[in-house]
Amino acid sequence: MKIIAFGASTSGTSINKLLATYAANQIEGADVEVLDISQYDVPLFSEDKEKEIGQAQGAKQFLDDIAQADALVISYAEHNGHYPAAYKNLFDWATRIEREVFAGKPAVYLATSPGPGGAATVLAAATNSAPYFGGNVKASVSVPSFYDNFDLEKGSIRNESIVAEIKTAVNQLK
Repeated sequence: MKIIAFGASTSGTSINKLLATYAANQIEGADVEVLDISQYDVPLFSEDKEKEIGQAQGAKQFLDDIAQADALVISYAEHNGHYPAAYKNLFDWATRIEREVFAGKPAVYLATSPGPGGAATVLAAATNSAPYFGGNVKASVSVPSFYDNFDLEKGSIRNESIVAEIKTAVNQLK
């Protein structure tokens, strides 16, 4: 089983990328590929820009990479209650090529933040809008207070109840 995992963030130290990587690696025997969305170069979306260049190459590559997956693990960063601008821009370009970006692939949606809210607002937005974009969300988990619950040195979650919740979620991808 090939799992594509990514954090919907362009931060080089993304806690959401760490969380997605950790969760995807909880699936025994899975071939996990972790994407870095900052590698998908796309200009700021506008209809004028789309008329000028056609389909953005970075968005095509993003869709091609997702197409290689049997399942997805995505962890959404939250900026002021919403998707980060860079992720939203990549997503907007991708939807202009293929509205069903996630192609019905089974997915686990995650979110985390340094604070107690665990990016729950953006996770709810992503989960609720998923069906419109080919999302087949099997489970979603918000992880609050990332730095209190995640051991950066070991690359693992300290809180056993969160560990169990994530394992239950990703096991639904099998």
